[in-house]
Amino acid sequence: MVDVAILGAAGYAGAELTRLVLGHPRMRLVAVTSSQDAGRKVSDVYPALAGCELTYVAHEAAEFASAQLAFLTVPHTAAMAVAPGLLDAGVTVVDASADFRLKDAAAYEEWYGVPHTAAHLLADAVYGLPELGGRDALAGARLVACPGCYPTAALLAIAPALAAGIASPDGIVIDAKSGVSGAGRTPSTTTHFVSANEALNPYKVAEHRHTPEIEQELARVAGAPVTVTFVPHLVPMTRGMLVTAYLRAGVGAHGAAQVYADAYAGEPFVTVHPDGRMPSTAEVRGSNRAHLGVKLDERSGVLVVACAIDNLVKGTSGQAVQCANLALGMDETAGLDHSVPVV
Repeated sequence: MVDVAILGAAGYAGAELTRLVLGHPRMRLVAVTSSQDAGRKVSDVYPALAGCELTYVAHEAAEFASAQLAFLTVPHTAAMAVAPGLLDAGVTVVDASADFRLKDAAAYEEWYGVPHTAAHLLADAVYGLPELGGRDALAGARLVACPGCYPTAALLAIAPALAAGIASPDGIVIDAKSGVSGAGRTPSTTTHFVSANEALNPYKVAEHRHTPEIEQELARVAGAPVTVTFVPHLVPMTRGMLVTAYLRAGVGAHGAAQVYADAYAGEPFVTVHPDGRMPSTAEVRGSNRAHLGVKLDERSGVLVVACAIDNLVKGTSGQAVQCANLALGMDETAGLDHSVPVV
């Protein structure tokens, strides 16, 4: 058994991680931290986790001496403050924040507005999206930069077309819609029920912090710089994400559905629907799955690709477990083979 600590365990992503680790056949949860809920039992904060007898402790008071693996579901800047010490102590770190995703410290500082205090670790951090060529690098990795929900869905939707050369790396438009849980547990004026219910609105247009991450990884696939127009939306549902990408079709785009089917053949968590059938967030709710639909609009010459994921699972916590499984030499699907409700 691998002893596991979750830092920032009382947020929505941390709670989902707690659920997954508790059900993992080869992981044992030994510590959970939360500054806000320190002193409270996990089962008191989340009654659905009634079988968990652990108590949240403050980050500063946490004892991780027995942990071999630490998941960080803390805000940006908090992860880069704690990761170096954990790594020095021999702990494998899977970070679900943005602190180690961008390889360029200057880009991080430009988009996040703070200095990067652990820039020396950026070169060693492995980007944790196994489906896009990350498996070999993840094996034995000590520090994993786990991508967030928007980049995960966008990259899964776009990368195969760029890799196969059937779409242009120019003029990419990403229309993304997320459930309110993606904004975190603390309500704001926009995520409060009264504001979010029966409302649909774009936000942070042309300035969302996940933009450089998406461009960085697409450029790696395309072998050339990529610029995207990324428009996220908040939708009045608890969980789920749907990304629809619009690509300028190139030679071979008529066979796009087969290109995607081949690209994800054998992937345990990715399903490509038959040509023209689009996915729904309901199909993947509560799972670590990604469902994709592909359709070429021959009249306009645009390739439309949609990707549905659960923002709290494949978009965060499930993907973190998937990456940890690979880093520690376990079965990639361990603890993640959950069925999805049909209604």
